[in-house]
Amino acid sequence: MSSITRRRALGVAAGAAGAAAGLALAGSAGAATPGTAAAAGAEPAAFDEVYQGRRIKGGPTHGGGHHGGHHGGGYSVTIDGEELHVMQNADGTWISVINHYEPVATPKAVARAAVRELQGAPLVPLTLA
Repeated sequence: MSSITRRRALGVAAGAAGAAAGLALAGSAGAATPGTAAAAGAEPAAFDEVYQGRRIKGGPTHGGGHHGGHHGGGYSVTIDGEELHVMQNADGTWISVINHYEPVATPKAVARAAVRELQGAPLVPLTLA
């Protein structure tokens, strides 16, 4: 006699929920995936534009110091002249202190996402004490 046990039913349900969550994450709009992100070793293009009334700039940095490349790969992003701390993930996507849980494909996209999230508020400099 083949009867299903509670343990087996919970295991099947958990597996199905995990698979559904994975499909939802893979198909979510705007989420960057390794296939859509720039290669981790490629240097992103510099940019300088006004986006939603805010001046966003980005480009490679040269030299040491905080921008020396341990997080942002030697890349600096500013909003209205204030530094937006950015970091490139291992899969080539980018995040910032403003949108840490929403990776995007380029530093320009991360600057634009931060502007949207700030909703007109000034970017306060990040101080490490």
